[in-house]
Amino acid sequence: LLLLFIFSSSLPTNRGSVARFCVAMAWSGRFPMLLAPWFRFACCRHLALHRRGIASCIDPSVGLTEEQKEFQKVAFDFATREMAPHMAEWDQKEVFPVETMRRAALLGFGGIYIHPEVGGSGLSRLDTTIIFEALSTGCASTTAYMSIHNMCVWMIDTFGNEEQRHQFCPPLCSMEKFASYCLTEPGSGSDAASLLTSAKKSGDCYILNGSKGGPTRTPPASLSLPEPQSGLREKETAPAGL
Repeated sequence: LLLLFIFSSSLPTNRGSVARFCVAMAWSGRFPMLLAPWFRFACCRHLALHRRGIASCIDPSVGLTEEQKEFQKVAFDFATREMAPHMAEWDQKEVFPVETMRRAALLGFGGIYIHPEVGGSGLSRLDTTIIFEALSTGCASTTAYMSIHNMCVWMIDTFGNEEQRHQFCPPLCSMEKFASYCLTEPGSGSDAASLLTSAKKSGDCYILNGSKGGPTRTPPASLSLPEPQSGLREKETAPAGL
């Protein structure tokens, strides 16, 4: 039996059943040599590893509130119905699925953690994570863009004045317009600590100086938010922030 157990470790199809059989025999007392603690430990460890190697379905709604489960279900259903069937074609043909994302915006996914007064859903960052995780099962790249779009709208909602918030946020939350994130620079790539573009305050405005390249999506009728350095630390040796 011991030889059978060792040999079965190289056979993925039956190693679990043999391990379970060995464990049962060890506890039944039918084979005294199997009562040795080291053998019982080996059997249990082998069985645990086997189970861990099998693709299992863990309920993604465990630990969520009833409201969060509803958000998650809506996002899963949308991903299954509207995104997953077209994901391969979008990747192959480099399609930017404008209409699909606008339908997602009708569900509130264009401004998930944006204030409702400017068209957002007013949810938390945790709620947003749950929604994006569910949407990514339909198309990860499209969901990645939607997360960046939401981040850009949040920047305007958080740091913009009232006029800017009410001018830009509503059409972005409905995804009538799309936002892009301009981090990459010709000389420093996407290394945020090495950015050279600067934003210096001059009176009641900022002077933006520098260049950007390769923004994350810039479809027609979009808003691009550049990421400049807003200042320097002591002796101007390192950036103080974006």
